[in-house]
Amino acid sequence: MDANRKTAYYALMDVESRKSYSNIALNHQIICGRPSSPSFVRGLVYGVLENKMLLDHIIGHFITNDIEKLKTSDLVVLRMGIYQLGYMKSVPEYAAVNESVVLAKKFCRGREGFINGVLRAYIRNKHSVKLPDRSIDLIKYLSIKYSCSEWIVEMWIDQYGVDTTEEILKNSQGNPGLCIRVNTLKTGKEDLIRRLTERSFEVKESQVCDSGLLVTKGNGILEDQLYKSGLFSVQDESSMKTIEILDPQPGEMIVDVCAAPGGKTLAAAERMSNRGQIIATDIYLRKLALVNKEASRLGVSIVKTWPWDATKVDSELLEKADRVIADVPCSGLGVIRRKPEIKYKKKLSEFNSLPVKQLEILSVASKYVKRGGVLQYSTCTINKQENQNVIKEFLRKNKNFSIVEERQFMPHIDLTDGFYVCKMVRSDSLI
Repeated sequence: MDANRKTAYYALMDVESRKSYSNIALNHQIICGRPSSPSFVRGLVYGVLENKMLLDHIIGHFITNDIEKLKTSDLVVLRMGIYQLGYMKSVPEYAAVNESVVLAKKFCRGREGFINGVLRAYIRNKHSVKLPDRSIDLIKYLSIKYSCSEWIVEMWIDQYGVDTTEEILKNSQGNPGLCIRVNTLKTGKEDLIRRLTERSFEVKESQVCDSGLLVTKGNGILEDQLYKSGLFSVQDESSMKTIEILDPQPGEMIVDVCAAPGGKTLAAAERMSNRGQIIATDIYLRKLALVNKEASRLGVSIVKTWPWDATKVDSELLEKADRVIADVPCSGLGVIRRKPEIKYKKKLSEFNSLPVKQLEILSVASKYVKRGGVLQYSTCTINKQENQNVIKEFLRKNKNFSIVEERQFMPHIDLTDGFYVCKMVRSDSLI
């Protein structure tokens, strides 16, 4: 059995059956399965996940029963086979079919004939598959074509219009690439570029943020000694830019109320030249352990972590901070390029309650800001209900804060993750 496809199958089953995050499941299975071509595995897994609804639409044309009645194992093997046949030009048809049948013999016993028949029917009649009529049902058409839940498509059309929504959906697919943040405590941008180039990695400078480098070629960068030595971290450009906008200064006291896994906390520490103090809190103690581990790798010593519920006021921090970071829990709709499983979430009651919780966290965080200090709110979503609307309501209730800078990063415009940031200042007046 081909180890590459078996690894991809296990990763996809983890996402489907155990609701694992795709990046975590994929990395785990690659370590366990030791495939000969991790890049092939990643391409196949993310290709299937990004196009799941479209693949199911295609499969539905070649089966007589309702697709919901298929076992998960059957469906995963069929999706893998259809994706290879229709979208991976480097894979010969015979290899896609034969290897899918081999997988079926192992994981879908007794169903290999059925799976073989569906795949061969697709080869013969793939051009007969049509998308829903755009003129009759625009929402369903966009939902199937770009594999995204209808409620998300409808929400974006309501907020951004049809043309922008389709651009967002187009840019939600495809490899987002890898961006790294130079650890200026240990090296400089030019020095790190030189060292990575010597190791056969190709990198270029980010046009969005000062400390960002885009890795355009090379595998295994996180196993390289340069990473282990703490010369850089993985972080998207838009996330890095939020800390540049925050502009923390050496010697200041910073509070990060939803810190884990620590990307912004540690970026702030680097920007502060490791001078001052950063209080990093999070409700999950185990996640704070990751922050401490990363701080040690990077040579950061000014971060102090403790577990805390961000919706509760910590009296020890009242009006102590020069700057406060409130990077709140959100729907994650700005990072679906990296976590395509987010596109298929059902609209649950928890989604509607998110802005309420976000406003609550922001309101508590504001109490830690000194007069004249900075409060910064951010999310990794492009949903206005969680972004602009939360800020509007916060400012209505807190007249002593005003906006300094506000920015919504859009994947189809900025070529980054979708990210929202709003920097506010607290009046230094007593009133």
